[in-house]
Amino acid sequence: MLALFKKREPAEAASPALACVAPTGEGAGSVHALASLLQRDSSGLGREAAELRGTLEDSTTVATRQSETLGELISQARQIGQAQDHIHRETQHSQQAMQRARETVEQVGHEVAGVVSTLHQVSDAARQITQVALQTRLVAFNASVEAKRAGEAGLGFSVVADAVKDLSTQVESISKAIMSTVSTLDQRIQSLSNDLRVDEQAIAKAVDKGHGQADRQVHQALLGAEAAVQRIVDAAGISAELCRGIQDQVTRMGHEVSQSREALTTATRRSESVLGVSERLMELIATSGVKTADTPYIELAQRVAAQIAEALEQAVAQRRISLEQLFDERYAPLPGSQPQQHGSPFNALTDELFPAFQEGALKALPQVVFCIAADRNGYISTHNRAYCHPQRPGDVTWNTANSRWRRIFNDRTGLASARNTRPFLLQTYRRDMGGGTFVLLKEASAPITVAGRHWGGLRLAYRF
Repeated sequence: MLALFKKREPAEAASPALACVAPTGEGAGSVHALASLLQRDSSGLGREAAELRGTLEDSTTVATRQSETLGELISQARQIGQAQDHIHRETQHSQQAMQRARETVEQVGHEVAGVVSTLHQVSDAARQITQVALQTRLVAFNASVEAKRAGEAGLGFSVVADAVKDLSTQVESISKAIMSTVSTLDQRIQSLSNDLRVDEQAIAKAVDKGHGQADRQVHQALLGAEAAVQRIVDAAGISAELCRGIQDQVTRMGHEVSQSREALTTATRRSESVLGVSERLMELIATSGVKTADTPYIELAQRVAAQIAEALEQAVAQRRISLEQLFDERYAPLPGSQPQQHGSPFNALTDELFPAFQEGALKALPQVVFCIAADRNGYISTHNRAYCHPQRPGDVTWNTANSRWRRIFNDRTGLASARNTRPFLLQTYRRDMGGGTFVLLKEASAPITVAGRHWGGLRLAYRF
């Protein structure tokens, strides 16, 4: 193709493409027209490829965020599943505890019934003691009467009879007190026994109606609580099953999103290959000697690159900066900057030298968007004045668009321009202006060489 642009043999038959641009015999004019046509087509191809690549990058970014989000969902679903399993186990333990409590209450009920029976026996014994005391008092009374009849001979027996009578009176009083206490205790224990009595039919009705507190008996309350715990166990089991289903679905979605992300990444690489082909085609046409729409921008980039290289060499010769400082790659992050900015030993020098060349290039040709010099790592020490504003704390969108100096642009385009050592490089790309805003640009770059060493590149971006 290059040979076609440089020379066309008279005897050579015109190609269909050439014939469609100019009449046969107009060699130079047809070659130039063909070159112009190819330049427009390759430029259009580059534009479409850049748009496609940008769209794929956006889709890949979205897919990556979705993949990360699904990863978090999978982790959370797994944690929820673990929590559900724990709840299920704990509710089963609670159910077992309620069963043990109910059995214990039943045992207590049996023991209380035994206590009631024993109290009845104590009450019967107290009654018998009272009867014996009454009989003893009657016997003592009769003995006292007989002693009085006996006169002086029965005085000693009379004293004993009176003592027995007093003792029987005390025994009767104590027995009655025991009977009264036992009666009161019996009533209380009988009430407790009634509370502990099992009424299965009442429990079933209370549970069915949803008001287990209708019956206040302790055992009934325990049975109602046990039924409620059983419902919790069943609900926890169903919930755990649902969580496992959701976790499986989210995991499957995560795999699908990961596959989509990988496919988009592959498509992005392939679109980058297409973009590279279009860029090489534009570069080939530009180097053929035929003037194209990109030629003035290429020549301007080369001219400004040579001017900046000469200015830097003079600064080194005048000892305003050393080569070590000029080629220093120790970029110091500037605290609080977002996007991140960095400082460098050559900031002051570039702020002094670069604006005169860079600002002039903005007005040299139409459609120029920016003209900046980047070191070989894509570091922009000094941008055009319109993009050298101090950052606004917390306003990332504004900073991204308006504070572009002191930043490292090590993306595909930025590094390619900064590290290119050929006479020039043509690229097509989308420029991120922040806040989801992009501008489609072409960029012509030329290397900057200082004292025989490649320092970086001059980046001249312009609209289509």
